[in-house]
Amino acid sequence: MATGDPVVLQVPSQDVKQRNKPLVKGMATPVKATIALDTMKMLDPCRLKPDSIETERIITVLDETIAKLELSSLIPCIIDSLDRFADMLGPEITNSLLEHQKLSNEMEHLLASSEEGDTMRAEEQRGCLCLLEQRLKCSVRNVLRLLLANPLLCQALNYKACVRESPAEVFIKAFEEFRNFMFERLLTSPVEEEEKIRFMEDISLQIKKNTEAITALQAELAAAIRTREEEIHKKDNVIKDLKNSMQDLTKNCEAGIQQIKQEGEKQQKEELQASQARCARLQQDIQQLGAQLNALVLEHRASELALRKRKCRLEMEIVNWIQKYDTDMGEKQAEYEEVHAAYIEEKAQLSLLKEKHAVLLQEYSQIEEERRICQNKKEQALKELTTMNHAATRIQAFWRGYLVRSLFKSKRKKKKGKGKSKKTKK
Repeated sequence: MATGDPVVLQVPSQDVKQRNKPLVKGMATPVKATIALDTMKMLDPCRLKPDSIETERIITVLDETIAKLELSSLIPCIIDSLDRFADMLGPEITNSLLEHQKLSNEMEHLLASSEEGDTMRAEEQRGCLCLLEQRLKCSVRNVLRLLLANPLLCQALNYKACVRESPAEVFIKAFEEFRNFMFERLLTSPVEEEEKIRFMEDISLQIKKNTEAITALQAELAAAIRTREEEIHKKDNVIKDLKNSMQDLTKNCEAGIQQIKQEGEKQQKEELQASQARCARLQQDIQQLGAQLNALVLEHRASELALRKRKCRLEMEIVNWIQKYDTDMGEKQAEYEEVHAAYIEEKAQLSLLKEKHAVLLQEYSQIEEERRICQNKKEQALKELTTMNHAATRIQAFWRGYLVRSLFKSKRKKKKGKGKSKKTKK
């Protein structure tokens, strides 16, 4: 069974992928383009042929290792479906697989017990693990030897066995990439290697140029963003002016609504007084006509019918006047309701604006209060500074006076000492 670290084997595969990346169009001169094409042609696996026995041996060993890895990755699947493959495998391979399954179960059981057990038996368990590992390796080698002895059986197992597990598939692909990388490196000459290096340097230089172009574009983008912000600031100022004009329009609308309301109330009062006067006059006419009717009924039966007709005509006129009044009042009422609805809407907008004004006024008062506190602190600090300066001047004056007085005292003492010395000499 082949052993190896998959991470170590994936490093060359990544290197191969980086070398096989397509070239960027329009990023190299014609000479460099021809060099790159020649380099890619030399890297083509179809054009590469082994030129030494050592290279063929290395590639053969890697191919055999890949085949063994593929067969070893199929062993768990074959063991799980051993009943299905028993006739195909034969008794010897079946017994080897059963023995391998027993060893795998023992290994799993031992690993599970080592995780749950105490630390006293750790050394014994490690010894058992080493022995089981050696036996498991021998078992895998034995199974691979038996399977490789029958190539047709290997092909049938690869065809009928289930899909491999993802870690094994990843490891096999990484090993195949490692094989291709080794094949490429073995067949690459020093001149081709230098051409590859020059080609990579050209690509890095082009990447550097692209980075500088991206930096210039980013600077242009920043300038465009600044201009856009300035435009947004101008639009904000325009919005503020429109808001102020809307406030003025609201005030004018309120004044117009108030005036219309007053005129409507005045007109309603006048029409009501006029209708009351008309009703009073009509009532007087009705009373007069009733008296005349009573008198005429007594005077003449013939005139009664004429008077009744006249009464009916007058009543119809009164009804028409009342209906006309009702229709006029209904139209006025509808107009008043529309004006009142507009007034309610404008009043709601005014309340919202008042709330915003209250919030702004509160913020303004807070700012004024903070400014006043800062001004008081500055004045207090200035007063303290002037007091300290005044005290410092006084202290300095006192100190200067003290120095002068001490100087005069020393001079007087010296004069007295000189006088006494002269007297003694005499």
